[in-house]
Amino acid sequence: MNERGISTARALVCAALAGSFVATAAHAQTPAPTAAPAAAAEDGGFFARLVKAYADEWGPPAAPDPNAPASRRADPFPPSPVNSPPQPFTEWPFGGATTIGATLPASIDSPLMTALAPTELGQALADSHVQIYGWVEPGGNASTSSRRKGGNAPADYSYDPNNAWLDQAVVVFERLPDTVQQDHVDWGFRVSPLYGADYRYTTAYGLMSNQLQKSNAQSGFDVMMAYGELYIPGVAQGLIIRAGRYSSVPDIESQFAPYNYMYSRSMMYGVVNSTNTGVLGSLLVTNELMLQFGITDGSDTMPWMAGSNRFVGGVNTTYPPRDPGVQPSFTACIRYESASADDAIYGCLNGINNGAYGYNNLQEYAVTYFHKFNDQWHFSAEAWDIHQNGVPNANYGGASPSPNIFSALANAPYLAQCAGQRATCRAEAYAAVGFLNYQIGPMDNITLRLEFLNDQDGQRTGYRTRYLNSAIGWQHWLSPTITLRPEIALYDSLDAKAFNASPAGGALSPASARTEVVGSMDVIWHF
Repeated sequence: MNERGISTARALVCAALAGSFVATAAHAQTPAPTAAPAAAAEDGGFFARLVKAYADEWGPPAAPDPNAPASRRADPFPPSPVNSPPQPFTEWPFGGATTIGATLPASIDSPLMTALAPTELGQALADSHVQIYGWVEPGGNASTSSRRKGGNAPADYSYDPNNAWLDQAVVVFERLPDTVQQDHVDWGFRVSPLYGADYRYTTAYGLMSNQLQKSNAQSGFDVMMAYGELYIPGVAQGLIIRAGRYSSVPDIESQFAPYNYMYSRSMMYGVVNSTNTGVLGSLLVTNELMLQFGITDGSDTMPWMAGSNRFVGGVNTTYPPRDPGVQPSFTACIRYESASADDAIYGCLNGINNGAYGYNNLQEYAVTYFHKFNDQWHFSAEAWDIHQNGVPNANYGGASPSPNIFSALANAPYLAQCAGQRATCRAEAYAAVGFLNYQIGPMDNITLRLEFLNDQDGQRTGYRTRYLNSAIGWQHWLSPTITLRPEIALYDSLDAKAFNASPAGGALSPASARTEVVGSMDVIWHF
C-alpha cells in the first residue's frame, strides 16, 4: 500500500475510533442448563441432543432459573460487575485462582455436556462434578504487510498477514470447587490442551517446544493449563491453593480466545510473561481484599530446563540450551474490589528473582484497574514494567563474555540493542493499554483499545522503538455459545521501521514499514 493508501486507511480508522468505543477479558460462569430427562434411545441420540442444545440456546440467553442454587455469596459480598454475554467475563479479571465466593461446580454452559447428560459417561461426569467443554476459533486478517511467517509482528495473535487459519481448538477437562459455601474443604483441577496457530504465544520452553524452536511450525500443540486447586474455607473469607502450570497472574487479556474483548491482543500482552509453573496461594482477607503469594520456577519455561551450558569458541554446544532463568521465583499480588464492584485494582510482582538473562526470565511489575460507569459503559487499563539483566548486546563489536545462549533455536529470544559498546545491559520495556467498552445490547459490545509500548532496548520485539496502537472491535454474540469479533487496528512504530519483517532464528529481516493496518475477524464456537 502506498503512502496515500496508508493515510486513507489511517483516516478511516481514526474516524471509526472517533465514533465508537469499548474493551477487556476472563471467563463467564453461569449454571449449565439441566438436560432433558429423556432416555438416550428416545431422543435421537447424542448428535440430535447436541444439535438441539445449540438450537435451544440460539438468540439471547434465557432468564436465570429462580430455583437454581445461588451462584455467589449473599450481601455484603460484591455483586457481579458485568454480564456475559456480551462481555467475555462476569468478574473483573485476575489470575491464579478460581473466584472465591462466586464459583459453583459444573457451572459452565456446555452443549457437549448437555448432549452427554443421559449417557453413562455423562452421569459419571455429573456425579463427580467434572465437565468437558471447549471451543474452536478460526480467524483471518487482511493487512498492509505482506511477508509470511510473521509479517504482522509485533502485532500479536494475527501473526501471518493476509491469511486465515485455525487459531485455537481447545478442550477443557475441569472440576470447579464450590467456593460459595463456607463449611467444607473442596477441590478442583483443570487440564486444557490447545492446538492451533496460537501455540506460539503459549509454549513453555521444554514442554513440546521443539514445534516452535526446532520446526517453527505454523500450528502446534500445547497444554497451557494443567493444575490442581484446593479450596479451604474458614481462613478469613477463604483460601485457594493452586499448583501446576497456569496463565501468568497479571493482565487483563488471556491467551484463551473467549476470555478477551477482541480477536487481537495488545502488543504489550504478546511480549510479556505468558505462563508460570509453581504454587500460588490466594487469600480472600475480606469480601473486598485479596492477597496472593507464590513460588514458581520463573516464566515460560519448565523446571527440567535448569542446568549449565557448555561453550566452545563462544558458541553454546549444549542442545537444547539450558535456561539460567529457571530458578525459584516470587509472585505477590494484592487486589481490592469495591463493595459495589464498580471499581477494582490489582497489582502484581511476578516471576521475581535475580533477573538473569534467560529464555523469558522477565521481572514483571504490573497493575490493572477496572471501572464501571453504568450498565452500558466500563473501562479497564493496565500498565507494566519488565526487565532482564545481563542481556547480550546485539551491537557489541568485541568478543562477548556473555554469548547468546539460545542462538541454536529457531525462534530464539532477541538480544538487546544496548546503548554504547557494552557487552551486556539491563534490557527494559514498559507499556500501558486502555479498553473503553460500550454495551450496545445484551448480545453486542464495542471495544476501543489504545496502547503505548516502549521497547527501549529492543529485546522484546527486535526493534528499539516506541509503538502506538489504536483498534476498534465489535463483539457480536449469535447465541451464548457462538461469537463473531470483527476489528480494525492501526499500528505505528515511532522510532524505526518495525513492520513487514520475517522473524527467523532470533534475528529479523529488515522491516519495510513504520505503520501497519490490519483488519481481522474470528469466530468462537463453544461446545
